[in-house]
Amino acid sequence: MTTTVPATTTVPTTTTVTATAVPVPATTAPTVLICLPFAGAGAGFFRKWRSLAPEGLTLLPVQLPGREERYFETPYTDVDQAMDEALPRVLDQLAALGEAAERVALFGHSLGAELAFELTRRLAARGTTVSRLLVSGSPGPRDRQVERVSHLDDEAFLEGLRRVAGYRHPAMDHPELLQVMMPFLRADNAMHEDYRSAHAELLDVPVTSLRGRDDALVSAAEAAEWSVETTAGFRSVELDGGHMYLTETEHAEALLRTVVDELERSR
Repeated sequence: MTTTVPATTTVPTTTTVTATAVPVPATTAPTVLICLPFAGAGAGFFRKWRSLAPEGLTLLPVQLPGREERYFETPYTDVDQAMDEALPRVLDQLAALGEAAERVALFGHSLGAELAFELTRRLAARGTTVSRLLVSGSPGPRDRQVERVSHLDDEAFLEGLRRVAGYRHPAMDHPELLQVMMPFLRADNAMHEDYRSAHAELLDVPVTSLRGRDDALVSAAEAAEWSVETTAGFRSVELDGGHMYLTETEHAEALLRTVVDELERSR
């Protein structure tokens, strides 16, 4: 029987997490955290987290075409197409990890939340048990109001990007690098602008929605919209920082600590 999405959202209780010097605890089961990038990012962003990850947690960043080692491939402008292409790659990587992938979870921030949501559905449909989906800095995937900037000329696009991303990409200070990145920056933003979930069936996977406490782009109520996407339990967590809190090392450590805590709730 298909479970359909409720018409209204009740804002759940939110857990608050503060940065601390306490090390990230080890996981109680070998776990793979599949990481999906925000717009303009590549797998390299998450590879830097490997030095912060605790024992038992393997980070598996998904590399989209058009960036880093896949620079000469055409970037996708459609979330479904991107995740259809990513699925067999991820399944092969999970198989290669063997016992290290006893438990599987997914994380994505902003655009990455939408990608992670769709990849979770595809993995579950192929028989992979997903312990938890962690979405960050993102409103729910349905009735979204998004400012469209991907179609603008370069100058207006970059100005719009500063507004909608809440983040000044370091490449903006290097014109030659910026031109190299422009095709996938536009493609990523087109993916984000056009995405709307039309799924009637809910996920049977626990969902945690994360946001920076000072996020001026995504409100607590918008982050809570993910609560209607699952039949398996929902939690809302706020961390120190703004929309792009995860780009700062101390907040990244707090995020990984939260990931481990949330995964332990899934056992």
